[in-house]
Amino acid sequence: MGLLFTLLLGIFILMGAFIVFVSKNNNKFIQFSVSFAFGVILMLISIDLIPETYETIDTGNGIYNILYIIVGAAIGFLFLKILDTFIPDHEDDIETTEDDERNFRHLGLVSSIALVLHNLVEGMAIYLLVNSDLKAGILASIGVGLHNIPLGMMIASFFYKASNSKKKTFLYLFGISLSTFIGGLAIYFFPSGKVLDLVEGISLCLTLGMLVYILLLELLPKVIHQENKKITKLGIFLGILLLLFTIFL
Repeated sequence: MGLLFTLLLGIFILMGAFIVFVSKNNNKFIQFSVSFAFGVILMLISIDLIPETYETIDTGNGIYNILYIIVGAAIGFLFLKILDTFIPDHEDDIETTEDDERNFRHLGLVSSIALVLHNLVEGMAIYLLVNSDLKAGILASIGVGLHNIPLGMMIASFFYKASNSKKKTFLYLFGISLSTFIGGLAIYFFPSGKVLDLVEGISLCLTLGMLVYILLLELLPKVIHQENKKITKLGIFLGILLLLFTIFL
């Protein structure tokens, strides 16, 4: 039963892609997408990921917990920075359509890495919860699924802008959507509690660092330099509002 739920959660990511497909893919929409992604990731880090990581890293000492999180997040940050140098077609100054496409492909790739790692951890948690308490598992799955919609929108908008192909974008998102199911499979085949707690804690710390990297070094410069400030403010506001709604549902 738990594996079925983790598989179904991928549908919500694909729903985010569908919303992008039916929207007009113009410059205003792209500016909105970047701002929306900034708001989503900002809330995901501050309201969801930091508290969850702190609860998972249980050393019995609050100061040690914080130190472990800082060190783990720093490793995730540096890992993505190093990996970033090997991802081609990245330009910070967008002047032509070709550079624009390369830049959004780059954003899609680095965001996908962090999202996949995050979804692996969520898949582990949902699998365990569904098999121990079905009612709580259903409610948690709904919440996780709904907050995967804006994340799916974010990734899909980047890949769709880069490729201008619904088919390619859907295939990318379909692969990403399976990450939650793979997290559930990890629990199914390796049910050792202590090992899983360690893996979950490390994964959350790395994800936190990666998302901080994306927020500060990838999205923030673009948000600052966007010309249409009204669209920028609206995108950030709606990204924050939507993720808050899905977290506290």
